[in-house]
Amino acid sequence: MIVVDTGVLLAVADADDRWHTASTELLASYPSDQLFLPAPVIPETGWMIAAVLGPATEAAFLASVAFGDFTITDLTAVDWQRVAELVERYADMSLGTVDAAVVAVAERLNVTTLATINPRDFRVVRPTHCDAFDLVPTAP
Repeated sequence: MIVVDTGVLLAVADADDRWHTASTELLASYPSDQLFLPAPVIPETGWMIAAVLGPATEAAFLASVAFGDFTITDLTAVDWQRVAELVERYADMSLGTVDAAVVAVAERLNVTTLATINPRDFRVVRPTHCDAFDLVPTAP
């Protein structure tokens, strides 16, 4: 099981991204029921894809979500409380709602591997269920 963050999805959508191949291969190595996509990641990813690659690519991403390429994971009230705690605790680094949601979902599901190209935030945050997250893919 793996929790998916925005940057990996943007890299998959953008063939010119230096993380494209590693991110595409990573996601392809998991069945869709093992790719947990926190709901707040979807609008952030759509917005970033639209800004960089245009609305047609954004629509293709949204269609993949609708098609079931990921297991969409809504946040619970407890998750939202954890998001608030994380945003406050890591205010000095501007963790943000979406990254905090990725952490909260991983904690609730007891997932230790994150699909992210953002090691800055996820190496600093200390999850409650493990010593540190395993971040994949590794640098290309």
